[in-house]
Amino acid sequence: MKSIKAIMLVLAVIVSAATFTADAQFRFGPKVGLTVNDMHFNKSVLDADNQTGWTAGLMGEFTVPVIGISADLSAMYVRRNTKFLQEQGISKDNRDYIELPLNLRYNFSLPVISKVVVPYLGVGPSVSFLTSRKNVKDAYTNKSVDWALNFGIGLRFLSHIDINARYGLGLTKAVHAVSSNAEAAGIEGKNRYWTITAAYLF
Repeated sequence: MKSIKAIMLVLAVIVSAATFTADAQFRFGPKVGLTVNDMHFNKSVLDADNQTGWTAGLMGEFTVPVIGISADLSAMYVRRNTKFLQEQGISKDNRDYIELPLNLRYNFSLPVISKVVVPYLGVGPSVSFLTSRKNVKDAYTNKSVDWALNFGIGLRFLSHIDINARYGLGLTKAVHAVSSNAEAAGIEGKNRYWTITAAYLF
């Protein structure tokens, strides 16, 4: 009897999963955008300015109908630029990453306009892997992995065009001070950045 119940339970789970998968929607497509990076330093050591970079890659989205919940995962190539002041003068650090942001979204279903535009809110983690040089002379060493938490808003037009703006809050230090004096002075070195992207989902 227990075996029969167990088999029925497994069958019920399989049927439910199949139904859920059939009802859910999966889309993917290219994604491009701009980034504005602000790396936080202790200003007694380094003074960094906002710098514009770019990003490009692919995005996949999984949507559950009716309840307005979706999730998206992207694989992006990101160029983050930083300009900072040293005693030797102005220096620039152009860092390249492979970024994997995962976002959970809530889509607002609004009467009449939802067929044209759907606004949404999103939040989720992001991990970036450094692919460019790691050292900046007499300043700091870039770390190979950088974690962040993203908060975003966006608009979906005509079910295909996705416009998104998100703020990335660095959770780990993206750099490590080269000298003990600089480290003692308190280089925070966490990335703070805005990313504005446009994607077309098939």
